[in-house]
Formats: sequence, structure tokens, C-alpha cells
Amino acid sequence: MSTTEIEWTDSTWNPVAGCNIVSAGCTNCYAMNMARRLASMEMSKYKGLTRISGGKAIWTGKVRLDEGSLGIPYKWKKPRKIFVNSMSDLFHEAVSLDFIRAVWKVMKETPQHHYQILTKRPERMAVIVSSEIGEVLSNVWLGTSVEAADVADRIEHLRRTPAAIRFVSFEPLIASVGSVDLSGIDWAIVGGESGPRSRPAKEEWIDEIFDQCSIADTAFFFKQWGSWGSDNKRRSKKANGRTYKGQHWDDMPIFNADLKKRNSDVQEGI
Repeated sequence: MSTTEIEWTDSTWNPVAGCNIVSAGCTNCYAMNMARRLASMEMSKYKGLTRISGGKAIWTGKVRLDEGSLGIPYKWKKPRKIFVNSMSDLFHEAVSLDFIRAVWKVMKETPQHHYQILTKRPERMAVIVSSEIGEVLSNVWLGTSVEAADVADRIEHLRRTPAAIRFVSFEPLIASVGSVDLSGIDWAIVGGESGPRSRPAKEEWIDEIFDQCSIADTAFFFKQWGSWGSDNKRRSKKANGRTYKGQHWDDMPIFNADLKKRNSDVQEGI
């Protein structure tokens, strides 16, 4: 599980496994099927985390904390970008504060890596990072997922969270997100949904995000069209590719060196 084909990271690290559906973007989550497959391969970490409903794997809501995996990043000496909990959500309500602190300790003690934490629960993240963690690590990127306008308020919680880099994953993009405010957001990932039950992403929805990135000077990364192309026709993800406006967009965030001032300003607004 350490290597990955995700375009914007190098490795995945899963000290937590299991989740539950909280919004429409979770409906076809790849991690549910992956957890089911891993359980069928006798990986005890994933047993009981999903059930079959309507012919597909669905989270049961059970979350498992894997203390044994906490030491994995120490073994990786070469610097990596590491997606934390691709099979769960570090800020899920079932993840204890003590365990989150343990994850933070590992990240602090392995500064050669850059850690990318993505959550659909940014309100809990904002409170914990501001009040309980109380430390901004320069190698930790904090992000939230926004698939449609009805969950765009997650960005406000992210903006109030002290972080070296803040990012938003607009994936799977299943509806317009509207004129979102990306001020204070360093990076935006955009991608359509893939898989047999995927929903199409429309080019005008991507245009909205691209324009807001230009206004806010937010780095723009276009990950994929998914199973529906720019022409709104279904084909393989590979065939649809990841070309937008005639090119690939692989922009990455630039580290903001003035962390102390930036995050003290943010905390005053909490």
C-alpha cells in the first residue's frame, strides 16, 4: 500500500482504515472497493469495514486504528510526498485525539517527507489543529474535499486551520461549486469521477475553479477527466486523459515561508 498511481503524490500511508459516507462525493469512493478487495485477501486490517449493498461495497462505519503502521515513514529515507489515510479520514469522529497526536509526532520526526492530509471533516480538523496540536509543521499540507456547491463551506473551515499549505481537492467533481473563494488556499486539485457508476464532470464546472485559482493565485492541478471525456462521452479513464485547455496542468503549491504571521492572522479569526 506504500506505492500509488495517484498523480499528485508519491506514496500512501494508512494508519487508519475505514470510514462512512458523509456526502454525495463519497457514493462511489474507490477506497470502499479497495477495502473489500484487501479484506478478501485476508488482510485483517480491512475485515468488517465494508458490506455489500446494491451490488457494491459500502462502508459499515467501523474505523480501525493501526498503531503498527505508525512507524512506516521512519523507514523511508528518501524524501516523498505522502498521502495520509487514502483509505480513511484522519479527522473521522472515531479517531481519537491521542492517535491524531501520534500521527503528528511521526510527521514532525520525519521532516524529509511532505505529508498531504485530506479530510471531509475540516470543521473537526480546524478545532484540533488550532486548539490541541498547536503547532504548524512546515512539511504538513492540510486539505479538504469539495465535490459540489452544497459542501463548499468546507473551504471556510480549512481557511481557519493553521497550516503550511492548504489545499482543496475538487474530486470527484460532480456539480458546479459556484464562485468559491480560494483566498488563502495554496493548491487546487480537480478531477472527474471514474468507474462503472461514475458521474460526468462538465468543462464549465472546471472553468469556474480555474478562474478562481487565477484570481487567488492558487496552484491548479488537473488530475483527470475520469470516465467521461470533455465531450461528455463515456470511455476509459486512460482514453479520456487529463488534458484541459490544450495542456496538462501539474502545478504544485509554493511553500509560504512567513508561517508565523500567516497563521497568527488566521487564528485571530477563529
